[in-house]
Amino acid sequence: MVSFCIKPSFLKQAAIILLTKEQVQEKKFSFSDKQMVDLLESAVTAMQFEGARSEIFPVVVDKKVILFIGLGKAADVNLTALRVVLRRGLLSPNLRKLRSIEIVLHEDSVQIAQAAVEAVVIGTYAWKKYITRKKDDQSVDIKEYAIVTHHGQKAHQAAIVAEGVNFTRDLINDNADTVTAEALEKTVRDLVKNVKGVDLEVLGRKEMESKGLGLILAVNQGSNKKPRMVIVKYSGAGKDAPYTAFIGKGLTFDSGGLNLKPGGSMETMREDMSGAAAVIGTLKNILTLKPKKNLILAFGAAENAIDANAYKPGDVLKSYSGKTVEIGNTDAEGRLVLADVLSYVIRNYKPARIVDMATLTGACVVALGHDYAGVLGNNDDMIKNLLVSAKATDDRAWPLPMYPEYKEAIKSKIADIKNTSNVRGAAGTICGAEFLHQFVGETPWVHVDIAGTAFVDGDSHWYYGHGATGYGVRLCTHYLLNN
Repeated sequence: MVSFCIKPSFLKQAAIILLTKEQVQEKKFSFSDKQMVDLLESAVTAMQFEGARSEIFPVVVDKKVILFIGLGKAADVNLTALRVVLRRGLLSPNLRKLRSIEIVLHEDSVQIAQAAVEAVVIGTYAWKKYITRKKDDQSVDIKEYAIVTHHGQKAHQAAIVAEGVNFTRDLINDNADTVTAEALEKTVRDLVKNVKGVDLEVLGRKEMESKGLGLILAVNQGSNKKPRMVIVKYSGAGKDAPYTAFIGKGLTFDSGGLNLKPGGSMETMREDMSGAAAVIGTLKNILTLKPKKNLILAFGAAENAIDANAYKPGDVLKSYSGKTVEIGNTDAEGRLVLADVLSYVIRNYKPARIVDMATLTGACVVALGHDYAGVLGNNDDMIKNLLVSAKATDDRAWPLPMYPEYKEAIKSKIADIKNTSNVRGAAGTICGAEFLHQFVGETPWVHVDIAGTAFVDGDSHWYYGHGATGYGVRLCTHYLLNN
């Protein structure tokens, strides 16, 4: 829980005070409480605190715990570093048993206040649903934070968006047999229930069969779970205003199909619905922020499992668009699901532009690691604006090229197109995007490959911790609010 105040009140239990090295050396502090100033000056005089990055100096006075935390040299302080350092302070053992914590920023600006909120909401998140709590554990899980800022409105909006991020993380982190396609449908139904200006369309297996959504059905046919396509139409602007579509890949679990993933590559594959989860988190933000925009939020949800009915390498499938697809590898299934969703949304909803998000290719992890998503598309202005949002939100992204020549790499001798590249081991991310491109036509479109950024298997060197990051929620929310 995050609250905001205008002036320092110094809560009864604890406070965190952020300081740059220069502020410590020059004794120019962002707070005026004389007792705190005296404590800090004593620590500096005793050479116990100098403001180095991530340096923490705790003191206890009048039954209050005060943490002085260094940010390092002012020139080296950026918003990411601020989030990282503040998160470390928030997770300090000194605060484990305390409920109320106040944060005094080294500088009060909109961007710093927003970053501090994200450090609190995103940085202190932990997936603990299945952890049995020990009887002697006296730590306090639900804390109240007060951030001292004059930018309460913007900070409050940042908290809403960050809660949307954590909502997404909960969906991704839970068991694949819990967060099924039907469960994702129910999540959306619960969000939009009784909301005016929202229309919902859900396609189950029967509707998909009657409409010819052959690709998503094939991916799911080895599973005993039911597939879904979910489409939310949010009308926040005039009826003549264009619609922007956000579309997500929702593989609730991906075994790789008959092209089975090896050990070490399957254990976290509940994350393969991170694109769909990010769309749902963005929807949650939209319903709270109520932007005056026309939006479509859609995803296809399926499970790529194995049984006697599983689709096979070498199969030729017919898509909703009418294109036929040769299956070169059953583990290239996400692009199949997305292809049908893209085609369906374009034909039936006619959006002016589309952004899709998907954990599409391991090649993107090879190319960009775990810190940047890959961005590709057919519209330079959209790519440029999306990259602006990526920089503003710390959902980092990097552009990759697309040229007509890449179409040659996904040609098939027995079908219209192939779901794998004919050039083994080369440009996998680009070829995956080119496959999607064939189902978009002339609609302005950007594809965001989040394979490397959606999930952290181990502690992040950023401010996420272990598990789902909720990548894409901040990015899409910022993009829709500003474009």
